[in-house]
Amino acid sequence: MRMFSCPACGATAFFSNMACVCGVELMFDPAKHGFAVNVPACSNRAEISCNWAADTNTAGLCRSCAMTKVIPDAFRGDNRMLWASAEASKRWVLATLARWSWFTPEDAGQSPEFHLLSEDTASGPAVVVMGHADGLVTINLAEADPVEKIRRREALSERLRTMTIHFRHEIAHFLFERLTASRPEFPDAFRAIFGDEREDYGKALKRHYANGPPEGWTDEFITPYASSHAHEDWAESAAHVMHLTDMLDSAVASKLLLPPLNNLDYDAYAERDPDPLIDAAAAYGVSLNHVNRSMGHGDIYPFVHKPAVRAKLVAAHGWISGFAA
Repeated sequence: MRMFSCPACGATAFFSNMACVCGVELMFDPAKHGFAVNVPACSNRAEISCNWAADTNTAGLCRSCAMTKVIPDAFRGDNRMLWASAEASKRWVLATLARWSWFTPEDAGQSPEFHLLSEDTASGPAVVVMGHADGLVTINLAEADPVEKIRRREALSERLRTMTIHFRHEIAHFLFERLTASRPEFPDAFRAIFGDEREDYGKALKRHYANGPPEGWTDEFITPYASSHAHEDWAESAAHVMHLTDMLDSAVASKLLLPPLNNLDYDAYAERDPDPLIDAAAAYGVSLNHVNRSMGHGDIYPFVHKPAVRAKLVAAHGWISGFAA
């Protein structure tokens, strides 16, 4: 993510800022990818601290909030706080995807629809299954709770599990559908690298949860879950391309210079050659992991790119980094 400036005084403004140190209220304009002042704010600004500007075509909501068609009962327990946290992650992911022209006003293709559901409902506890189907992304707000996030990460033996990562993974499934529908060459190219997505998905997941990943999975897959089915291999790989690109973009915006990059003018989202991007992002990841350990924190990117995994990252980058399909 880039750093921004206040239009009123020029002070540095971060993506989540609601106001500048000079006192003016800030509204992020996704069409201009920067902050504005004295423009209509999203009608969810007071409700969930949404700091985006209202979109002229969405009845007072911003472009991100308008994509959410179902929200939790905000009067139940922590639902309002969890909803706000989830929407903040969604705005971050959508803003970075817009750097590749996805879901912008100029993107004529379909945008995803989001249902943000709570396990705490007026009629009692509910089971919420995170996932994507036919353009609908369902998010379980329970995982916006920091304690619950860690509990589920440990229970599932996952090295990385955040709300931002959930949004990237589920949106990657949606991008698969967009690419399949619009690029005739995509299905065959996909199957040559990720396998045949026409394999029975339900059976594949049952096998995965019953038996775990295959022996030697680290040679072929970025995560254990990626080994369960070609769809999940794609979603995990495409999400990791989003992670790596945003990590590198954020590091450059923060003026962190490390080999092999050393270029403060570098635009990770404009990079069309995936190899230098992956090399540089991995190097930054190793360095930032070491810094995190100095404070007793976990690694921010605890993954290794073996040749087969890297080939999938390269392929996914090629498909999602161009103009929106």
